[in-house]
Amino acid sequence: MASNHIQRINDDIRYALAELLRQVKDPRVQQGDLISIVRTDTTGDLRYCKVYLSVLGEVDEKEFKRGLRSCSGWLRHELGTALNLRYTPELQFELDHSIQQGAHINDLIRDLDIPRDGETAPEE
Repeated sequence: MASNHIQRINDDIRYALAELLRQVKDPRVQQGDLISIVRTDTTGDLRYCKVYLSVLGEVDEKEFKRGLRSCSGWLRHELGTALNLRYTPELQFELDHSIQQGAHINDLIRDLDIPRDGETAPEE
């Protein structure tokens, strides 16, 4: 489990990157409807930070990752100016599909024909 110090740094990085991702002008990064940072995992020596992103909408994942890789230097520089850390971690991006899976499960549950309390089941 991460220490409180690393957890605070993870939260700060997540908030700062959420702001910075809105400013990225690369169309490969801005192709989804909603981009959210699910979580960040920073190593104890602050050299690397794995950023888990979830994108809602139609996205070409390969191009999205290429766009993130191309702007990672700018993001790291801006992150270094926003946060006062000894080392600015190198950013590694991973896609997380948990929000899409949750939305799909929610749609499946909504489409079920289950009677509520006090209602009778529809007869076939």
